[in-house]
Amino acid sequence: MIKSMISRRSTVVALGAAPLIGALGRSAAAQPRAALDRNARMVVGYVPGGPTDTIARLLAERLRGTYAPQVIVDNRPGAAGRLGVELIKGAAPDGTNVLLTPATTLTIFPHVYPRTTRYDALTDFVPVSTICASPYAFAVRADHPAHDLASFAAWAKQQGDAVPFGSPAAGAGPHFAGVRLAQKIGVQLTHVPYRGTAPALQDMLGGQIPAVSLQVGDLVEYHRAGKARILGVSSAARLPSLPDVPTFSELGHPDLTGEEWFGILLPARTPAPMVEGLHTAILKAAENPELREALERQQYRMFTQSPQEFAELIRTERAKWGPVVQESGFKSDE
Repeated sequence: MIKSMISRRSTVVALGAAPLIGALGRSAAAQPRAALDRNARMVVGYVPGGPTDTIARLLAERLRGTYAPQVIVDNRPGAAGRLGVELIKGAAPDGTNVLLTPATTLTIFPHVYPRTTRYDALTDFVPVSTICASPYAFAVRADHPAHDLASFAAWAKQQGDAVPFGSPAAGAGPHFAGVRLAQKIGVQLTHVPYRGTAPALQDMLGGQIPAVSLQVGDLVEYHRAGKARILGVSSAARLPSLPDVPTFSELGHPDLTGEEWFGILLPARTPAPMVEGLHTAILKAAENPELREALERQQYRMFTQSPQEFAELIRTERAKWGPVVQESGFKSDE
């Protein structure tokens, strides 16, 4: 009798627990498993606080739990970002070593530093996805006599000597964006390299140099405040944050359309499931409105691609910048 009662009670408890167990099972199934069961590091070849570092930290936070339990940003500055790239090139291809880098290190530096760039983006790495992009801008001080690109070209041709323009670094994207602009509008411009954006901006605003070529996010607030005048941007369409500023394409120079993008890569020979896991996690992060808004506040647009599309972008951009660097006559001190 007692044995029978215990049996019936066990059956009732089991039946009552069945819906709960089923719900827990469905809940667990609804939570996607992270691609890795170990922490990953995201190497950035620049100091903390810069644009690449900021993007990395915003993204790493959104990859936590979807790609790895933790994604830790590892700053390895040196050689204009190349040390970080080389570090990941030689790292274990186990999915825990991730590189976030701007386009410049992959597409321009092989032409600028041909002897000391010891990596190839398409053979030493697996491109996973782009993350975001920002166009270049060419600007003068607000009291400059040129009110648009055409009047700047006319003014520059009247100066007799080559007109200086500043950029954050020699051999980087803004430098050669300025070189290409000079070629297209038919003026002589002399590049003045600075150690970062801030000193270039300071000298332009102070009147030491007449113009700068920078990423648009570095200039938006100065333009809005009436301290600088952006003459054109390299985006494909006008920017919502700068509706009064024309694109270079609108001004008759479609070849100047382009952006500085930031991308994620893994070491060569990383297994395909890990590449797919990271790519899937990036696409999920891209759906996060807080991430999009944080990037947009800094004038970046979210920009993701498949690994195949990203590899083709690197191939195309690397080929595009080769002749520009060669025609500029720029020689590095490598």
